[in-house]
Order: sequence, then C-alpha cells, then structure tokens
Amino acid sequence: MSAPGSPSRGVHLQYTFQPEGQRGADVQNPLFDLLSAVRQHGSIQHAAVALGASYRHVWGALKHWQEVMGQPLVTWTQGQPARLTPFAERLLWAETRARARLTPHIEALRAELERVLAEALDGSQQVLTIYASHDLALPGLRERASTEHRLHIDLKFAGSMDALRALAEGRCVVAGFHVPPLENSSNVFAQGLKPLLQPGKHKLIGCTRRTQGLMVAKGNPLKLRNLPDLAHHDARFINRQPGSGTRLLTDHLLAQANVAPHLINNYFGPTEDSHMAVAAALAAGVGDVGLGLEAAAKAFGLDFVPLMEEDYFLVCLKDALEHPAVQKLCEVLHAPTWAHVLEELPGYERADSGDVLSLTRALPWWDFKAPGKPAAKGAPKKRSPSAPAK
Repeated sequence: MSAPGSPSRGVHLQYTFQPEGQRGADVQNPLFDLLSAVRQHGSIQHAAVALGASYRHVWGALKHWQEVMGQPLVTWTQGQPARLTPFAERLLWAETRARARLTPHIEALRAELERVLAEALDGSQQVLTIYASHDLALPGLRERASTEHRLHIDLKFAGSMDALRALAEGRCVVAGFHVPPLENSSNVFAQGLKPLLQPGKHKLIGCTRRTQGLMVAKGNPLKLRNLPDLAHHDARFINRQPGSGTRLLTDHLLAQANVAPHLINNYFGPTEDSHMAVAAALAAGVGDVGLGLEAAAKAFGLDFVPLMEEDYFLVCLKDALEHPAVQKLCEVLHAPTWAHVLEELPGYERADSGDVLSLTRALPWWDFKAPGKPAAKGAPKKRSPSAPAK
C-alpha cells in the first residue's frame, strides 16, 4: 500500500530450502538488516563489517533502497555518526512490530512446509499436529523433536480455548493450554475450559512452568506493581485476544482484585495475538503495559513485574497415548535437551515434563466429586463408583 501520488511498492514473499533448518520465525530482509546495522553501529563502514560486506556494497545497497522506497533512509555528515531518517526509523519499527505479530503464523507456515518436505523425503518419520496457545518454548521443542527423535511437529498457534476446540473437532492430536495453580472451582478457567475437557477421556502431558506478569517500559516509569495499579494510573493496556489463556488469566486476576475491566484503559480496545506482539507494541510506545511472559519482555528490552507462575500442559485423548508420535513427544519432553531449551528462556522451568497426568490431580479446581457428597475441607476428593477411572 502506498500514499496517494507515490509510486506503488508491493511486498513479495518467497522461501528457500537450505541444508540446515531455521530456528524461530526469523524472516530475513536485506533492507531491514541494513537499517538495523546502520542504527546499531552508527556508521556505514562499521555496518558493512557487521554484515560481512564491503563499504562499496553497503553504500550501493543504501542508494538502491532509497530509490525503491522513494525516501531518504540515512543522513550523515563528515565526522558525524550516520543516522536513520525519521522515515527509516518508522519503517524499521513498523516492520519489527509486524514481524512480532506474524511470528505464530510464520512458525505455522514454516512447519507446514517442513512437514511436506519431511513426508516427501522420509515416509517413516512420525508427524504430529499440535494446536497450542502461544508459547516461546514450543518452537524449541519442535526443533529438538525433528533433529533428535525423528518426529515432525506440525505446530499451529491459537488461543487456549481455540486449541482445545481443535482437539474436540479432530483437527489435531494434541492441544496446548496454560492455567495458573488454582483451588477454587469458581473461576474463569473452570467456566471456559471444563466444557472442553473430560476426566477419563482426556489426559494431560506435563510440558513446562512459566512466569506471567506485567511487561512495562524500561525503568517502569508508572511504577506499576499489579493490575489494580493500571486503573489508578490510567495506564494504556495492550490486551490479548478473547479466548486466549492470557486473556483468561487477566480476567481472573481482575476478578480476584475486585476490579471491573472497564476501569482499565483500552481493556476492550484492539488486541494482539501473541506475547511477542504485545511486547513489540509496548516497545513501540503504542501502550504502557501488557500481561505476558518474562521471556517476551526481555526480548524487547522491557522491564517485567512477575505476578504468577502457571503450568503449560499438552492434552490428548486417552487413546492417543498409544500413538507412536505422542510417545515420541513424551520422549522429547523427558530428554535433557528439553531442559536446555527452557534454561535459555527467562521465567521458564521444567514441571512434570513428559509425564502423563490426570485432569483431576493436575487441576484441583476441577472439583470432580460424587454427587451429594461434598469433599471435606482438606480431605482428598473421592471418585464416584460409576465415574470413569482417571
């Protein structure tokens, strides 16, 4: 899209096959690599060294991109550091934010292309489709599964409830969702998740434990410490999409603090679909605060105020536990290399990783008990004789 009267500029996407796989959802573009290098190093000469190119090549590339964009990109004078023009700064920030928003979709597209290639090259490789709430560790899980266990994970990111619906509709074998440690069955998680999961029919697989909290600008200028502070400071809130686990967590924390959502500035405004997209929006100054993962905050140079640890579970039908691909998945989660993936992410740790868990033991708020016989406080819950085994 271009401004009225300006030359048309289209965006063309392409992909290539390389001997080694790509980590994460990085999408390379020579223009933005060049602008980032100039901004970081303050000179064309140093940018050229960082990019492994000659000064002449970088100089020619700058002239080329200025002609393509129809706008100056860099300003410099003799003896002064090279600086990006305001247009180039806006362009770089817009691309960074768009990239963060598209990360889950890029991951899904790359996974699908890898799956097609894997099936074409080796029909014996196991393939497992997972719909999962957005998480920064799962791409690392997929990489370890592919390289070390001959398991290709077709990973598609969705909100927690959407992922569980995909499982119920047979669109995936495994789904991923996250919940905080709760005891009381009167909470938004019980209301949202219980219709989609059934004790005895579904089994949980431990994946990881992670920390959620407030992502804020460096130095936390508004001195925010909890969600009620947002209402008092009129902080601009960047919310997650309805149906996501983080949106459920936000609603839960507000209800716990007896704070009405409409008191939060922009609570019902535009939303983002991933932790990284929220962090990118905050880094760009679009908002003041958002709920998200510590690892996402650190990735964008933001400060982080921890609020709650939560468990990230994978779930499948009980019968699917015998599926070779699901068994391989448990092997990956048990392997030491999965612990190494989590060690590289701030706010993550192992928690029953790879272990098969029953719903009622892992989620005590499920409150599954015999009709007419409420469990005594502090006593273990009893199963109805007619209820299915967990």
